[in-house]
Amino acid sequence: MLSLKNIYYHPSTAEKPILRDLCLKSNTGKITIIRGASGSGKTTLVEVISGLSGYQKGEITWFNKTLNARQRRWLCGLVFQFPERYFLGLSIAQELRLGHKRLTTDEQISALTKVGLINLDLKKPPESLSGGQQRRLAIAVQLLRSPKVLLLDEPTAGLDWSVRNGIIELLAKLKDKQTILIVTHEPELFRNLNTANYELNHGQLIPE
Repeated sequence: MLSLKNIYYHPSTAEKPILRDLCLKSNTGKITIIRGASGSGKTTLVEVISGLSGYQKGEITWFNKTLNARQRRWLCGLVFQFPERYFLGLSIAQELRLGHKRLTTDEQISALTKVGLINLDLKKPPESLSGGQQRRLAIAVQLLRSPKVLLLDEPTAGLDWSVRNGIIELLAKLKDKQTILIVTHEPELFRNLNTANYELNHGQLIPE
Protein backbone atom coordinates (compact mmCIF):
# COMPACT_ATOMS: atom_id res chain seq x y z
CA MET A 1 0.00 0.00 0.00
CA LEU A 2 1.18 3.48 -0.91
CA SER A 3 0.34 5.98 1.80
CA LEU A 4 0.71 9.76 1.98
CA LYS A 5 0.20 11.38 5.35
CA ASN A 6 -0.11 15.13 5.92
CA ILE A 7 2.07 16.08 2.94
CA TYR A 8 2.92 19.78 2.86
CA TYR A 9 4.73 21.34 -0.09
CA HIS A 10 5.33 25.04 -0.52
CA PRO A 11 7.98 25.91 -3.12
CA SER A 12 9.77 29.21 -2.66
CA THR A 13 8.44 30.43 -6.01
CA ALA A 14 4.77 30.04 -5.01
CA GLU A 15 2.72 32.49 -2.98
CA LYS A 16 0.73 29.71 -1.27
CA PRO A 17 1.35 26.02 -0.49
CA ILE A 18 0.57 23.73 -3.43
CA LEU A 19 -0.07 20.71 -1.20
CA ARG A 20 -1.17 21.04 2.42
CA ASP A 21 -1.95 18.27 4.90
CA LEU A 22 -2.63 15.98 1.92
CA CYS A 23 -3.49 12.37 2.78
CA LEU A 24 -3.96 9.39 0.46
CA LYS A 25 -3.91 5.59 0.43
CA SER A 26 -3.62 3.69 -2.85
CA ASN A 27 -3.70 -0.07 -3.38
CA THR A 28 -3.01 -2.54 -6.17
CA GLY A 29 -6.22 -3.69 -7.86
CA LYS A 30 -8.02 -0.35 -7.59
CA ILE A 31 -6.84 2.55 -9.71
CA THR A 32 -6.63 5.88 -7.90
CA ILE A 33 -8.08 8.71 -9.99
CA ILE A 34 -7.33 12.30 -9.01
CA ARG A 35 -9.05 15.13 -10.85
CA GLY A 36 -8.55 18.82 -10.46
CA ALA A 37 -8.59 22.09 -12.32
CA SER A 38 -5.55 23.30 -14.23
CA GLY A 39 -3.06 24.68 -11.74
CA SER A 40 -4.49 22.69 -8.84
CA GLY A 41 -1.22 20.84 -8.29
CA LYS A 42 -1.92 17.48 -9.94
CA THR A 43 1.45 17.27 -11.71
CA THR A 44 3.23 18.50 -8.59
CA LEU A 45 1.60 15.69 -6.61
CA VAL A 46 2.89 12.91 -8.87
CA GLU A 47 6.32 14.53 -8.98
CA VAL A 48 6.40 14.52 -5.16
CA ILE A 49 5.23 10.90 -4.97
CA SER A 50 7.81 9.82 -7.56
CA GLY A 51 10.68 11.50 -5.74
CA LEU A 52 11.33 14.14 -8.39
CA SER A 53 10.25 16.85 -5.95
CA GLY A 54 10.66 17.07 -2.22
CA TYR A 55 8.21 18.22 0.44
CA GLN A 56 8.61 20.08 3.71
CA LYS A 57 6.34 18.10 6.03
CA GLY A 58 4.57 14.76 6.13
CA GLU A 59 5.42 11.17 5.30
CA ILE A 60 5.23 8.87 2.28
CA THR A 61 5.30 5.14 3.03
CA TRP A 62 5.15 1.85 1.16
CA PHE A 63 3.65 -0.89 3.33
CA ASN A 64 4.41 1.23 6.40
CA LYS A 65 8.06 1.82 5.47
CA THR A 66 8.96 5.49 5.19
CA LEU A 67 10.57 6.33 1.86
CA ASN A 68 13.09 9.02 1.01
CA ALA A 69 13.24 10.63 -2.44
CA ARG A 70 15.75 8.11 -3.82
CA GLN A 71 13.66 5.15 -2.64
CA ARG A 72 10.55 6.69 -4.22
CA ARG A 73 12.34 7.05 -7.54
CA TRP A 74 13.11 3.34 -7.49
CA LEU A 75 9.59 2.42 -6.40
CA CYS A 76 7.70 4.55 -8.93
CA GLY A 77 7.44 4.83 -12.68
CA LEU A 78 6.18 8.19 -13.91
CA VAL A 79 4.64 8.75 -17.35
CA PHE A 80 4.39 12.45 -18.16
CA GLN A 81 1.55 14.10 -20.07
CA PHE A 82 3.83 14.82 -23.03
CA PRO A 83 6.31 11.92 -22.96
CA GLU A 84 7.91 12.97 -26.23
CA ARG A 85 9.50 15.87 -24.35
CA TYR A 86 11.39 13.42 -22.17
CA PHE A 87 12.55 10.83 -24.71
CA LEU A 88 16.35 10.63 -24.70
CA GLY A 89 16.98 7.75 -27.09
CA LEU A 90 17.67 8.38 -30.76
CA SER A 91 15.69 5.23 -31.60
CA ILE A 92 12.89 3.20 -30.01
CA ALA A 93 15.41 0.48 -29.16
CA GLN A 94 17.75 2.99 -27.54
CA GLU A 95 14.89 4.50 -25.53
CA LEU A 96 13.98 1.06 -24.19
CA ARG A 97 17.61 0.25 -23.33
CA LEU A 98 18.21 3.38 -21.25
CA GLY A 99 19.21 2.29 -17.76
CA HIS A 100 19.62 -1.36 -18.76
CA LYS A 101 23.10 -2.78 -19.31
CA ARG A 102 21.76 -5.85 -21.06
CA LEU A 103 18.40 -5.84 -22.80
CA THR A 104 17.87 -8.24 -25.68
CA THR A 105 15.78 -7.53 -28.74
CA ASP A 106 13.32 -10.20 -27.59
CA GLU A 107 12.93 -8.41 -24.25
CA GLN A 108 12.34 -5.12 -26.04
CA ILE A 109 9.69 -6.68 -28.28
CA SER A 110 8.06 -8.34 -25.25
CA ALA A 111 7.85 -4.98 -23.44
CA LEU A 112 6.29 -3.34 -26.48
CA THR A 113 3.83 -6.20 -26.95
CA LYS A 114 2.62 -5.79 -23.36
CA VAL A 115 1.49 -2.26 -24.18
CA GLY A 116 -0.04 -3.18 -27.53
CA LEU A 117 2.83 -2.04 -29.76
CA ILE A 118 3.73 -4.68 -32.32
CA ASN A 119 5.70 -4.75 -35.56
CA LEU A 120 7.49 -1.50 -34.83
CA ASP A 121 10.77 -0.67 -36.50
CA LEU A 122 13.03 -0.38 -33.46
CA LYS A 123 15.43 1.82 -35.41
CA LYS A 124 12.84 4.58 -35.84
CA PRO A 125 13.03 7.63 -33.55
CA PRO A 126 10.39 7.77 -30.79
CA GLU A 127 9.24 11.14 -32.14
CA SER A 128 8.06 9.44 -35.34
CA LEU A 129 5.30 7.61 -33.44
CA SER A 130 1.74 8.86 -33.08
CA GLY A 131 0.63 10.46 -29.81
CA GLY A 132 -1.02 7.27 -28.59
CA GLN A 133 2.01 5.17 -29.52
CA GLN A 134 4.28 7.57 -27.67
CA ARG A 135 2.18 7.16 -24.50
CA ARG A 136 2.39 3.38 -24.86
CA LEU A 137 6.14 3.52 -25.44
CA ALA A 138 6.56 5.68 -22.34
CA ILE A 139 4.58 3.11 -20.32
CA ALA A 140 6.70 0.28 -21.76
CA VAL A 141 9.87 2.12 -20.75
CA GLN A 142 8.60 2.38 -17.19
CA LEU A 143 7.37 -1.23 -17.04
CA LEU A 144 10.87 -2.43 -17.93
CA ARG A 145 11.95 -0.91 -14.61
CA SER A 146 9.38 -3.13 -12.82
CA PRO A 147 7.93 -0.29 -10.72
CA LYS A 148 5.62 -1.11 -7.84
CA VAL A 149 3.75 2.16 -8.44
CA LEU A 150 2.81 3.53 -11.86
CA LEU A 151 1.99 7.24 -11.98
CA LEU A 152 0.35 8.76 -15.05
CA ASP A 153 -0.12 12.46 -15.72
CA GLU A 154 -3.07 13.04 -18.09
CA PRO A 155 -2.56 9.76 -20.03
CA THR A 156 -5.53 10.38 -22.36
CA ALA A 157 -5.08 14.10 -23.02
CA GLY A 158 -5.13 15.07 -26.69
CA LEU A 159 -5.87 11.56 -27.96
CA ASP A 160 -8.81 10.55 -30.14
CA TRP A 161 -11.47 8.20 -28.79
CA SER A 162 -10.12 4.96 -30.25
CA VAL A 163 -6.63 5.63 -28.92
CA ARG A 164 -8.00 6.69 -25.53
CA ASN A 165 -9.91 3.44 -25.23
CA GLY A 166 -6.75 1.50 -26.02
CA ILE A 167 -4.86 3.26 -23.21
CA ILE A 168 -7.74 2.62 -20.78
CA GLU A 169 -7.86 -1.08 -21.71
CA LEU A 170 -4.11 -1.32 -21.13
CA LEU A 171 -4.41 0.23 -17.66
CA ALA A 172 -7.21 -2.21 -16.81
CA LYS A 173 -4.80 -5.07 -17.52
CA LEU A 174 -2.03 -3.54 -15.44
CA LYS A 175 -4.02 -2.59 -12.34
CA ASP A 176 -3.68 -6.00 -10.67
CA LYS A 177 0.10 -5.95 -11.08
CA GLN A 178 0.96 -2.38 -10.15
CA THR A 179 -0.46 0.27 -7.88
CA ILE A 180 -1.72 2.82 -10.39
CA LEU A 181 -2.43 6.49 -9.76
CA ILE A 182 -3.75 8.76 -12.51
CA VAL A 183 -4.14 12.52 -12.42
CA THR A 184 -6.58 13.76 -15.04
CA HIS A 185 -9.16 16.37 -15.94
CA GLU A 186 -11.17 13.60 -17.66
CA PRO A 187 -12.10 11.24 -14.78
CA GLU A 188 -15.27 10.13 -16.56
CA LEU A 189 -13.17 8.20 -19.09
CA PHE A 190 -12.17 5.75 -16.36
CA ARG A 191 -15.64 5.20 -14.90
CA ASN A 192 -15.79 1.55 -16.03
CA LEU A 193 -12.62 0.64 -14.15
CA ASN A 194 -12.40 -0.25 -10.49
CA THR A 195 -11.36 3.16 -9.16
CA ALA A 196 -11.03 5.27 -6.04
CA ASN A 197 -11.83 8.87 -6.98
CA TYR A 198 -10.59 12.13 -5.47
CA GLU A 199 -10.59 15.81 -6.25
CA LEU A 200 -7.50 17.89 -5.58
CA ASN A 201 -8.77 21.18 -4.23
CA HIS A 202 -6.76 23.86 -2.45
CA GLY A 203 -3.93 21.43 -1.86
CA GLN A 204 -6.00 18.67 -0.31
CA LEU A 205 -7.64 15.49 -1.63
CA ILE A 206 -11.40 15.21 -1.26
CA PRO A 207 -12.93 11.73 -1.73
CA GLU A 208 -15.73 11.56 -4.30
